[in-house]
Amino acid sequence: MGFNKIQEIINIADERDVPFWQVVLEDDLQERNVSYEDSFGRMQRLFDAMVQADKNYSADLRSHSGLSGGDGAKLEKFRRQDNRLIGDFLTMVMEKAVKMAESNACMKRIVAAPTAGSCGVIPAVLLTYYEKKAPAVEKVVQALYVAAGIGQVIANTASISGAEGGCQAEIGSASSMAAGALIFLEGGTNEQIADAAALAMKNMLGLTCDPVAGLVEVPCIKRNVSGAVNAIIASQMVMAGIKSAITADEVFETMGRIGNLLPQCLRETSQDGLASTPTAQKVVERLSSI
Repeated sequence: MGFNKIQEIINIADERDVPFWQVVLEDDLQERNVSYEDSFGRMQRLFDAMVQADKNYSADLRSHSGLSGGDGAKLEKFRRQDNRLIGDFLTMVMEKAVKMAESNACMKRIVAAPTAGSCGVIPAVLLTYYEKKAPAVEKVVQALYVAAGIGQVIANTASISGAEGGCQAEIGSASSMAAGALIFLEGGTNEQIADAAALAMKNMLGLTCDPVAGLVEVPCIKRNVSGAVNAIIASQMVMAGIKSAITADEVFETMGRIGNLLPQCLRETSQDGLASTPTAQKVVERLSSI
């Protein structure tokens, strides 16, 4: 896909009177020289893989480091209790985000969306919506094209790599993609898709990538929860009529500039931030002796 601006997608959609997702799909057809059935089928298989990854989560599985595993089950148990401050939808999103990210740490099959480190955000939002709102599978697949279009613009104008742009480029991008996809599912306009993507990314600007012991576990897994919930917050503000004061394209370009300004020690090198804390150093010492 060759889009460098969200506005490009919107302009084409408006000129041809087609939905946002269709513009992205047709660009994929041209880029990879495949049929509609091939492209749509491939995207549906990605959604099916998300569904299966969620179903195959194991509460007993632990990562090799021992830093992660089992927390998704704790959230599932918590969701079934009455003494919660938030509703079932948000609690389920949190649960699924942790489960997916823990599955990644435990070497289970996941979908990098857009990266392995941010694999819990989009599935948590879309799978929960699918279970709670029961849209047609085809509609959710179309939403994935919306997310893909947003992700491609971010990748072309900024970055989706923590090593290049910090965690804002991974969790922030995933959150932005999920927010836009959710707006589509809720029947929002193309402009609202862009506004939600912008709001979600703005909330993540400056987020550093500082994994403990260089592993995609701490603080990465819990950040997937923040990214997923942030996507919902952004979408709901937009559906309430709130617009982003800064355009999505300008927000994405800003994220890229901020990523370039981040020192190398805060871009997945584990040289500073949370990775340099005394507790983190004890983890490093323990793992080095294994």
